[in-house]
Amino acid sequence: MRKVPFFNYPYVYTNDKDSYLKVIDDVCSRGAFIMQKDLQEFEQRIADYCGVKYAVGVANATDGLQIGMMAGGIGPGDEVIVCSHTMIATASAVHFAGATPVPVEVGPDRNIDVASIEAAITDKTKAICPTQLNGRVANMDAIEAIAKKHNLQVYEDAAQALGAEFKGKKAGSFGVAACFSFYPAKILGCFGDGGIVTTNDEKVYDKMLLLRDHGRSHKTGEVECWGYNTRLDNLQAAILNYNFDTYEDVIKRRRQMAGLYQERLGGLSQVQLPPPPVDGGDYFDVYQNYEISADRRDELKAFLAEKGVGTLMQWGGTAVHQFPKLGFKQSLPKTDEFFKKMIMIPLNMSMTDDDVHYVCDQITSFYKA
Repeated sequence: MRKVPFFNYPYVYTNDKDSYLKVIDDVCSRGAFIMQKDLQEFEQRIADYCGVKYAVGVANATDGLQIGMMAGGIGPGDEVIVCSHTMIATASAVHFAGATPVPVEVGPDRNIDVASIEAAITDKTKAICPTQLNGRVANMDAIEAIAKKHNLQVYEDAAQALGAEFKGKKAGSFGVAACFSFYPAKILGCFGDGGIVTTNDEKVYDKMLLLRDHGRSHKTGEVECWGYNTRLDNLQAAILNYNFDTYEDVIKRRRQMAGLYQERLGGLSQVQLPPPPVDGGDYFDVYQNYEISADRRDELKAFLAEKGVGTLMQWGGTAVHQFPKLGFKQSLPKTDEFFKKMIMIPLNMSMTDDDVHYVCDQITSFYKA
């Protein structure tokens, strides 16, 4: 029986082991572990790639979103609207910035439901923070129009969307600040936790530099404010620099696999697929994940497991507003219904076309049995 794991973690390293060892040896031989040239180079490359002025490497995307919001002025007494279809980390960043996260509904494309944003706005609302989920940018025209109308800031949780575009503009270039994740399972991943936060605002950039390194000025060494220890390790930055060299090829391959899924599963009435890859449209999706809605979801998951196909329900299948111990009391029926059917099927760089076809064969046979 063929085995198609949801994600092949050993492959991340073993696929190009000799090259990685050279990168690691180079960094370690230089003793270049913290805040070195590899990090600076990577920050500049990501800023250039996203079309922004600044990028700050941080220990993880959650920290990046938090310090981005803090640098932008989010704090106690503020409310920030987020999509409930996101990892708790999005809401956590808002919380630890001192503000209150307000979850709203998921839309048809798995991103924030724009229609539900305005209904959640109060006199305490300071910002909207869409999650650019699964490698797709939300409808930023509509979000920015609402933000302008109500004098709100915009932040992006773009952890899953490096390279994704909306109307030719890349994720990470909208709003005050945006975070990206380099967790090993991300499209661009390192060998542990890692993140970066982008901005076009020089004052926000300068404040983020302080916040990521104990409040110390990188120019004078003086402590200017309370800060955190959330620096992207130079070794991880060097690995990311190496991986970034082939990033466009990786995106191309992921879009090809998504196209195969669309071709093979698009005719099944029992499943709803994410939007297909389109060239020249408003959206350019990079497919960090391939999340479907499936009838008899739990039965399908068990069946695929028997056939050697790994699946995953994001965040254990729990939406943000479904954590009552954190104080959430919102009623979001569309999101509740979506979470009863949502499941992610494999889409990763260890897969061959035959693996994709095998997954499709099993899903098709399940519903035609």
